[in-house]
Amino acid sequence: MTDQNIIEQFVEHLASSTHPGLVVNRWPDKENRRSQDIDAIAGQFAIEHTSIDTVPDQRMRSAQFRQVIGELESELSPLLTAGLRITLEWEAVDKGQDWRAINRMLREWILKEAEALPDGGSTVQSIPGIPFRLHVNKASDRPPGLRFRRSPPDDDTLPGRLQAQLSQKLAKLEPYRGKGFTTLLLIESSDPALMCKDLMLDSIRHAFSNRLPNGADVVWFTDTSLPQDIVFHDLTKHLKGRSDQ
Repeated sequence: MTDQNIIEQFVEHLASSTHPGLVVNRWPDKENRRSQDIDAIAGQFAIEHTSIDTVPDQRMRSAQFRQVIGELESELSPLLTAGLRITLEWEAVDKGQDWRAINRMLREWILKEAEALPDGGSTVQSIPGIPFRLHVNKASDRPPGLRFRRSPPDDDTLPGRLQAQLSQKLAKLEPYRGKGFTTLLLIESSDPALMCKDLMLDSIRHAFSNRLPNGADVVWFTDTSLPQDIVFHDLTKHLKGRSDQ
């Protein structure tokens, strides 16, 4: 889903709730060939969209993780006789590893060894061809199937990264306030496991001293973890006035 798709759905959300008839009138960043500009103008709103990883390099590491597990869940689930959940540590999959070879060795180990494990949790390491340990939970009383997951990292960098990233976006919004527009920052996350509205709100409060970031009159959070059911949350009322007031 593109930035433009998300903004269009957001404007439709406003139009169906609080601003009847609202539509996107312009796409300044597409029109302005001289410098970077905001993403959209809809009625009185100047809109800038951004997405952020909950933890550093999350999208890159997620792509690497998907390379390793491939289609193992769908391919092997019908062949199992117990519920099997395999958890990888956050930094287990990394650059320099042969991900295709690891996928082949995971397939072989699961088919030959995994179901011989006792019910409950087990930590398995030193599997030939797999350069990291596996945390395996087996449940014979659960429907057969295979699920992979990752353990969340110990990380507290989100407020600092949020402040740095939003500051660049806010600089593009500021001139539009002088032109009489209501400046609106739309922050997106597609992370279903580690991110939620409350965490985003707490991180903004931490990054901007519990106030609206300078340059933004309105702040919204959008959860795109389910593309068929995007959810928008207005965070403005939970933040104090701008620090420049």
